[in-house]
Amino acid sequence: MDASRTSPLTHDELNALVDGQLTAGQRAAALAHIADDPLTGETLKAWQDQREALRGLHQKLLDEPIPETLLATVHRSTHERQALDPWWRWGGLAAGVLLAFAVGWTAHGQFGNGPLPYAAGQGLRAGQAFAHQATLAHAAFAPEVRHPVEVGAAQQEHLVQWLSKRLGKPLKVPLLSSQGYELVGGRLLPGDGGARAQFMFQNAAGVRVTLYLGALDGSPAAGKPASAETTFRYSNDGPVPAFYWMDQGFGYAMSGPVAREELMRLAGLVYQQL
Repeated sequence: MDASRTSPLTHDELNALVDGQLTAGQRAAALAHIADDPLTGETLKAWQDQREALRGLHQKLLDEPIPETLLATVHRSTHERQALDPWWRWGGLAAGVLLAFAVGWTAHGQFGNGPLPYAAGQGLRAGQAFAHQATLAHAAFAPEVRHPVEVGAAQQEHLVQWLSKRLGKPLKVPLLSSQGYELVGGRLLPGDGGARAQFMFQNAAGVRVTLYLGALDGSPAAGKPASAETTFRYSNDGPVPAFYWMDQGFGYAMSGPVAREELMRLAGLVYQQL
């Protein structure tokens, strides 16, 4: 970064400064430039304050003991996986083929407009981790009254452009009004394979659902070759149910405190539009 430049810092440069992605020399040059540019300095301060506010969000929850019901769920899930391990080693292949067939047939019957992607085996673990992150993100932000999103629906065009740039993939906001849900807004979130996005929707009763999406490790957006493997699954292991799938190394998860059938309808609409 040229310390003698006269043009304002770009949003990408400011983002890199806030995220700590500049070298020591670049950071020094950027701060020197900002010292002579009060408007950019105000923008930087606002972004830094926003970052700290997000870090402090729900800090009290992190300090609370883990609820007994959640611990019981974790222990039960662990026991079930241990019980399944021997069966999977001997009979898992045949069961996996049957499961893939059943999920594909269910998808065909549910949505009727071409098959949804699905697979069993490889990629399942990554998909489960992705879905879990989606449900945690939903649980963190859906209850918020004043700040459920970073950018509201009134700035949808800016929101889509911003998140598309950060995720390295052209995004669009699906229309869910046919199911009674309207866009609240969205936000940028961190993920294992890079940046993630969350779009939030709400119905007339105040129920919120979220679409969580982003590149998985091994996708082009993560800087690695994409896998042809895709998944199509439903999970109720997190704070709220999630319906998730992977397509060309990009993950999608629809989460919310609604019935499985409704969540599947919403996910189907998302898949058809994206």
